[in-house]
This record gives sequence, structure tokens and C-alpha cells, in this order.
Amino acid sequence: MQDASVGELSEGEILSVILRELGPSAAEVGPGDDAAVLTADDGRVVATVDTLVHGPDFRLAWSGGFDLGWKAAAVNLADIAAMGARPTSLLVALAMPDATRVSFVVDLARGLRAGCEALAPGCVVEGGDLTVSDVLTIAVTALGTLEGRPAVRRSGAQVGDVVAATGRLGDAARGLRLLFDRFRDAAGNPIAVDRSGLTGEEGRELDAQLRPSPHIADGVRAAMAGATAMMDLSDGLVLDAGRMATASGVTLDLHRDALGPHPDDALSGGEDHGLLATFPTTDAVPDGFQVIGVVREYGESPVLVDGARYEGSGGWDPYRDWDASRG
Repeated sequence: MQDASVGELSEGEILSVILRELGPSAAEVGPGDDAAVLTADDGRVVATVDTLVHGPDFRLAWSGGFDLGWKAAAVNLADIAAMGARPTSLLVALAMPDATRVSFVVDLARGLRAGCEALAPGCVVEGGDLTVSDVLTIAVTALGTLEGRPAVRRSGAQVGDVVAATGRLGDAARGLRLLFDRFRDAAGNPIAVDRSGLTGEEGRELDAQLRPSPHIADGVRAAMAGATAMMDLSDGLVLDAGRMATASGVTLDLHRDALGPHPDDALSGGEDHGLLATFPTTDAVPDGFQVIGVVREYGESPVLVDGARYEGSGGWDPYRDWDASRG
């Protein structure tokens, strides 16, 4: 087979390559049948889906197959964690141009497996779908278990709660800016990433964008600590905090000096995939979370920064922000 294109192979041959890389199934009935048969510890299943599309979500000049597989796993695992659940399995649908090389598919499968093993041990890919498309698209459905706990929703924040978050806010946004600033040709087209000239901080920021590593176990830890509300930080702190505030009928007042060395990037940048949560008291905040604000009664704005309305840009909205002309 060497490194054939997927257009030279049958669906069954491509599937066999992928399954070989994904490793053993944990399901009652795993990949290979019409559907998987999964167990649910307490009769409930937490489910989410996220789609990565070439163009608005990634560029092949910047992301190899392994990074894309890892990121596709990470962004979905974070959504499961945001409900206070433990991820158990992924279902992955791939739509690929027929010129896609088999080596890319192998790397993608390896990235999916490695992402699950590193971020949510015990979670595995249990099935999916393959089809052809002019645009490379990776759609992942993630499933999880609450293990008898109530789900932590974004609508439970109470006046007087403290606001806390995990991860280094703003790193992914700075990594994306680095890609656009340093890794495009004169015509604006993306070019391959050369890490040789990057500082250690720039490399970390690039990793936060291309291969995010959210602390998935923090979701269960927060739920067990009594988090009143929680959500994944995928579209920017201001935008996501506004969603939590609106759902809860409160205002979230964020502290700029608690947002790290680049507070504007932390406030407006997306794709951090950490967790934003509220807790009844500071003492209830578990390890891994940093207090970044307080919940107030609803006022003129759902989000304040140091008591004032935030006037900067507010995160990523694909319908508002995607611009194909950017390359």
C-alpha cells in the first residue's frame, strides 16, 4: 500500500488502517459493526459534538495529522469535562478529499488515540464514519458518564459565588497570532511551521493552539468540590463568561490582574479549552483552578472587568469572524 491516497483505496481498506492505530475497544460491541454498544454507569450519558473544518478551524500547512487528531479529541473531551463528567468514548466521522494520503490518516488516528490516553485515560474511539469531500472535515461525538453525580450546568451561578478558571488563558490566541504573523508567504498563504527560531514561550503558545492539553480531570474535581456552574472556554473568556452569566441571570465581574501576563488576550482570545466555573466560596475552589472574579447581581452588562463594562473585542464567532481571504 505504501503511502497511497485514500482515493486509491476502498472504504474498508481505509477503515482497517485507522482501526489498527486506534487500539483495543472498551465497549461491549466496538468498531466493526453497524453501531457500538456502550455501557452507562448510572443510566445517563453526557454527549457532545464538535466539528473541525479546514479553513475556519485549521490549516494543513500548520497542522499535521497527529496534531489534528489530538486537537479533535481535546476540544470534545473538554466539553464533557465542563459538565462534571468523565469522558468514556469518542465517535469520529472523517470527510476527506480523495487525494489525502494514507500516512495522514494514520497520523490522525494516532493523534486521536494519544490525545485520549494523555488527557482522559480509559476513553477510546468506538466507531465513526468515512466519506469523501472537497474539504477535510473531522466531526467528533464525545460521550461521558456522570458516575451518579448531577451535571454541572452553566446556568447555576449564584450572586456571591467566586469565579475561577483553569489553564493559561490567552495562550491559544497568541499562538494563532504567531501563525498568522510568522508563517505565511508574501501572498498571505500559510506555510509550514519552523520552530527553530521560536522562544520557549512562543513554542508553548503554539502548542496551546495546535495541540491543546486541557486538564480534563479538573471537571470531575470541580463537580465534587461543589461547583455551581461550569463551561468550557472555547470562544474567549468574555464571550463564554457572558453566556454563563446570561444563562444564570447574573453578572460575572472579572479581575484583570488575575488573568496572567496578557490579560487582553485572556479576555478576547479563544480556544484555551480550560474550564470556567463558579464556586460558593474561595475555600471550595479545588486545586487547578485560579480565582479570577466574583458573581454579582445582574446589571447593565453580563460581564464586567474590574467593575466596568469591557470595551474590547469579545471572542470567536465563526459566522461573524471567519474570513476566507485571510488564507
